[in-house]
Amino acid sequence: MIKQDITTIWNAAIAAVHPAYLMRQYISIKEDCLLLANEQIPLNTFQNLYLIGVGKASGAMAVEVADILGEYLTDSLVTIKHGHEVDYVGINMISASHPIPDEHSVEAVNNTLQFLKKVKEEDIVILLLSGGASALWCDIPEGLNMDDLSWGYQELVNSGATIEEVNIVRKHLSSIKGGQLIKYCQGRLITLIISDVPGDDLSIIGSAPTFPDTSTFQESLEIIHQYKLTQKIPEDIVSRLRKGVEGEIPENPKPGDSAFLRVSNTIIGSNKIAVSAAAKAAAELGYNVYVSDKLVTGETQEEAKELIGSLLQHRFEKPCCIIQGGETVIRVTGTGKGGRNQHFALAALKELTLLRNQINAKDVILLSCGTDGTDGPTDAAGAVISLTTLDWVAEQNISIEEYLDNHDAYSFFEKVGGLIRTGPTQTNVMDIQIMIVI
Repeated sequence: MIKQDITTIWNAAIAAVHPAYLMRQYISIKEDCLLLANEQIPLNTFQNLYLIGVGKASGAMAVEVADILGEYLTDSLVTIKHGHEVDYVGINMISASHPIPDEHSVEAVNNTLQFLKKVKEEDIVILLLSGGASALWCDIPEGLNMDDLSWGYQELVNSGATIEEVNIVRKHLSSIKGGQLIKYCQGRLITLIISDVPGDDLSIIGSAPTFPDTSTFQESLEIIHQYKLTQKIPEDIVSRLRKGVEGEIPENPKPGDSAFLRVSNTIIGSNKIAVSAAAKAAAELGYNVYVSDKLVTGETQEEAKELIGSLLQHRFEKPCCIIQGGETVIRVTGTGKGGRNQHFALAALKELTLLRNQINAKDVILLSCGTDGTDGPTDAAGAVISLTTLDWVAEQNISIEEYLDNHDAYSFFEKVGGLIRTGPTQTNVMDIQIMIVI
């Protein structure tokens, strides 16, 4: 029963941030006006209405927009992740690689910039932006090549750097990120965003193609040094950052740049919305609900340890449902397979083995999943564990520690059971952990 409940709660969270629900709150046609991002724009005040998009959720977002706009939509071009294709006649979609860019990512940028050449001052461009955009749109600045960028991105992602730090570097290895896309669009740009970063920071989401960049080349270089990547990433990347520090490459457009007067950015979906929907669903199922008042952004194993430890530190009234959201940081050192959510679940399972005799509960079930349906480079969204999982592991004499050390949570849960495969959810608002205790 509680496994069914935890699935119901998870599904409620996803539904609340799905484009099918979100888009119609921010775009519609009424009485000869385009209602867009809380603004009324008379239809006779613009010439053409274009749609571009990039991100894991952009395909589903585009479908909803096309349904709403109908004949008012002039043309479109949307970049989605391989495998996240959406069937819809009338929307031009291309796919690219994530989390490491490929030649399709470069082609997507080139095609998008070519598309924007036809936009005039009297036109409006709607940009649909969601998590994953930083890899799905990848241009190659002078002096770099695809191999350099792929290698550099991989080292960054595995270094333990936060998404903010990773995207600061990405913004300085591009000619469209960090607000630079505005250079290629003559019309008005209205960006609708599903956020996948802590704090919904507009300067970080999708590497912020339409938002001013307050970071610098110096910060980018410091991040490379901080995570000891200078000798791991291609020299050409380090050289570019140094040239930027020395002023040979101009900084990205900053706040106050007049070009941003014709740009707006609106967040329409976030982790907070998903967590709130999960909490409501849990309450309707009869659970005493406890929602974390902080985003989970620390190291994966430490955050898992803290969540399980909370069962001893707080007096939760059972049956209860504890919900938290965010995105942990993981530094991959092993050769195994998995993602931060599977690693979180496995680390939590380890902690349960240590505290089980102190936890006064009939059962504890924990789900940790990525809201986009993909956890790391795997086909799973995450994993679920329970005290039953613990019993089975003990009977089989399986070493949790061994799988943790090798960062091989996927293989563990494939053997033990517990992988959650949802397929692409068509949204992306970081991760959610749901724990039911009875």
